[in-house]
Amino acid sequence: MITPPAHALLHWYDRHRRTLPWRCTEGEAPDPYRVWLSEIMLQQTTVKAVGPYYLRFVERFPTVQALASAPRDDVLAAWAGLGYYSRARNLHACAQAVAALGGFPRTVEGLRALPGIGAYTAAAVAAIAFGVPVVPVDGNVERVTARLYNVQDPLPAARKTLAQLASGLNADAPARARPSDFAQALFDLGSSLCSPRQPACGLCPWQGVCEGYAQGTAATLPRKAPKAERPVRYGVHFMVMDRAANVLLRKRPETGLLAAMTELPGTEWRATPWTEAEALAHAPVAAQWSNAGAVKHVFTHFTLNVVVYAAQVERFSNQDVGEGFLLPAAQTKTASLPSIMQKCMSTGYNFLHRA
Repeated sequence: MITPPAHALLHWYDRHRRTLPWRCTEGEAPDPYRVWLSEIMLQQTTVKAVGPYYLRFVERFPTVQALASAPRDDVLAAWAGLGYYSRARNLHACAQAVAALGGFPRTVEGLRALPGIGAYTAAAVAAIAFGVPVVPVDGNVERVTARLYNVQDPLPAARKTLAQLASGLNADAPARARPSDFAQALFDLGSSLCSPRQPACGLCPWQGVCEGYAQGTAATLPRKAPKAERPVRYGVHFMVMDRAANVLLRKRPETGLLAAMTELPGTEWRATPWTEAEALAHAPVAAQWSNAGAVKHVFTHFTLNVVVYAAQVERFSNQDVGEGFLLPAAQTKTASLPSIMQKCMSTGYNFLHRA
């Protein structure tokens, strides 16, 4: 099995490396906090989407100590809109663990022991921040590896094979001399020239040793097993506001999907649609409710269709608020509302202002 020449990839990287908010400039030492934060944010999220969130986040929490000492609700609010909210809860817990240790562990094993850090993230932080000669295997590196070695087995079954092959990509001396740059060069190669569709093989520094290119299969790799059809769930949420523009909200449970995030009161999410009579039986207050519209949101494992009911009341009683809480509508943009609830809030708010 041929090891692709690291010097060729690094030479390409030195000329074409991406400029990213979390990357240090040439000659600057990487900040482990920023490396770790970016890697957590980039899980299941694109570079383009992460950029603005990352900049706002580090402005608000410039160090791991600042993040560790912040209230969890402030962290969730800063994360709102990025999705996969268990990442934010683990991020806060991890920051507290790192602060207690006095800094980030410098080994893959030490990093793996922290909350919310798996095999890939541990390898990425170890390689980029601390120069440990390991190959972090994300989707980009899987794709590069599948094409280099013409791996025909589909994902996810091929994942173990690809990880084993990828672990040897840094076998020669130039890669091991520059572990941080080599890992980032692999990411950049996969995100640019070795892209999922229409790879630019003619410009690739590893074209000469790529079996996928030689066999004419590169653009088809990695193969993927057919996805199961995503199920659909249905829910109803209620947007109610008083004359002082306070909105009734509540916290989700501490465990489960969107745990500890803020939401509009509503029903459970189930496999069958809710009739209006069923839905209104779950209304949080007695009011003149109107159907404000529907919202669709795609989660990883299911699609959610929500009907939003909206109403305005003169004022809320203590009984109306119950275990929820009131928040001025102008402040809801800074609350820990996940994307689905931001959509529901906007739908209800726009309806009430048209009515």
